[in-house]
Amino acid sequence: MRSVLSISLPEKIAQELNEFAREMGRNKSEIVKESISLYLWEQRFRESRKRLSVRAKKTGMVTEDDVFKAVS
Repeated sequence: MRSVLSISLPEKIAQELNEFAREMGRNKSEIVKESISLYLWEQRFRESRKRLSVRAKKTGMVTEDDVFKAVS
């Protein structure tokens, strides 16, 4: 099932989106769908990282090197 979403953009962003779509040979809808998907993924990743970093610090893992050593 699909859902239709109408948005209004400031003129500058609308122009940038039009130019980008033309340069990439894609339509605006594809670009916006991909952008929203990436944004949502990044937000979920940040939330997971925030929750896990609290647990990791309790076990003494503070840096990325600590994590790498633990999983290697």
